[in-house]
Amino acid sequence: MIKLALKDWYTAHTQNLPSRIESLKGRLSALDQKGEEENLSEAELVELHGVMSDIHSLSRLNASICW
Repeated sequence: MIKLALKDWYTAHTQNLPSRIESLKGRLSALDQKGEEENLSEAELVELHGVMSDIHSLSRLNASICW
C-alpha cells in the first residue's frame, strides 16, 4: 500500500516537468514585464520570488531525473 502511494506521488510530481517549468517561466516573464512598467505590489514580489524558487527546484529535479 505504501509502495503504491509512493509510486502515485512520484508520478504526479515528476510527470511533465518541462511543461510545468515553461508555465512558470511564462508567469515570471509576465511579472518581469509588469515590473518594468510599474512597481510590483508586495504580493507580486512574493509571487516573483516563489516562481523563481519553483523554477530552480523543478529544473534541478528534472536534471537529476534526466541524468
